[in-house]
Amino acid sequence: MNRVLPAVFVLALSAPAFGQTVDGEGAKQLSENLSRYIGSKAIDSGFLKVSVEGDAYKLAVDFKPVVNLLATQHSFKFDFSPYAFLVKPSSNGTWNVSADLSPSGSFEFMGPEGPQSMQFSIKDSKFTGVFDTELAAFTSATQSMAGMTMNSQDAMQRAKVSTGAGIATMSATKAANGGVDFTATQTVADFAETLDFDDAKSGLKFPLTIKSPELSVNATGKGMRTKPFLDLLAFAVANEDEAKLKANQAQLKSLLLAALPLWERIDGSYGFKDVIVESPVGHFGATELGTSFGTDGIAQNGAVNYTIKAAGLTIPQNLVPAWGTALLPTDINLNFGGANIDLDSMAKKAIEAFDLNKNPPLPADFGDRIKADFMAKTPKFVIGH
Repeated sequence: MNRVLPAVFVLALSAPAFGQTVDGEGAKQLSENLSRYIGSKAIDSGFLKVSVEGDAYKLAVDFKPVVNLLATQHSFKFDFSPYAFLVKPSSNGTWNVSADLSPSGSFEFMGPEGPQSMQFSIKDSKFTGVFDTELAAFTSATQSMAGMTMNSQDAMQRAKVSTGAGIATMSATKAANGGVDFTATQTVADFAETLDFDDAKSGLKFPLTIKSPELSVNATGKGMRTKPFLDLLAFAVANEDEAKLKANQAQLKSLLLAALPLWERIDGSYGFKDVIVESPVGHFGATELGTSFGTDGIAQNGAVNYTIKAAGLTIPQNLVPAWGTALLPTDINLNFGGANIDLDSMAKKAIEAFDLNKNPPLPADFGDRIKADFMAKTPKFVIGH
């Protein structure tokens, strides 16, 4: 949630700024730019309002129209506090974006096992960034918060999550082969999660608490096709009508091909320090615990990689006899994934073959043909040492 808040304004800032005069006409133009990606109804309903505030534009989001729509059409309750960003045009075509946020929200719905609900609150969140219209990305951005709380509940468990202060940064540059290269980091202090399991069917009932003084998230990407993604979104909004979509499917195919390979490579990691897990049988711990994931885009010879790492593992002393303690691992490093994965041929053949005027859009034997082609390239499952 802490990172998603600025995303809607990426759409609004799709047109270059070039030091334009901030006035009512510019506010109208920003509204029109945004309607291309979220539809004019969202603007007309008041979901988003663009106004002039000093030497910047105020982009205010109010979820009340969405809440009212959901309340009348579905058994789904949703609430989200309004928030706003200030965007200021600069002479080089970029936008300076800033905001002071303290968003909160909740939702309730009926799941397959019964009612489910969630409430969250983020305290004193601040955002600053520079958005480059040519890249369709923030070349630099920083977001901080004083803390976060979240409570959720379903038929089998209740969860309470809280964190202390956190900070996130992001940067992006033009990629050599098209698209955007980016890096993103986030560090959050004092992570705590309390889980209370109570499964009436199985009789399983126990509490669990996870604590860590530091949670970190890191991500890097190469060749992210940000511009083609926005073009696809604009196409979807402009062709909501089924008949219009079918008539313009040639354009859709062209846009899909332009978006390939989606990205060249994305890697990310998620880690805790000095983790303590409190359970009814005692305390488990680790000085470091984390996972990492990496994947190529839609490539002819792609790879996917997973890693699970743990260091300084400890378990409750009463779980094993004293002589068995020395036999337990204290460090774990698991590496596995896939290689020689051809998704490029599959994607291009699917784009070429589909016809929205037919039901189903793809030939009946298409799945079997794609499967045979995929396996003929001998994809591999790889386990590291």
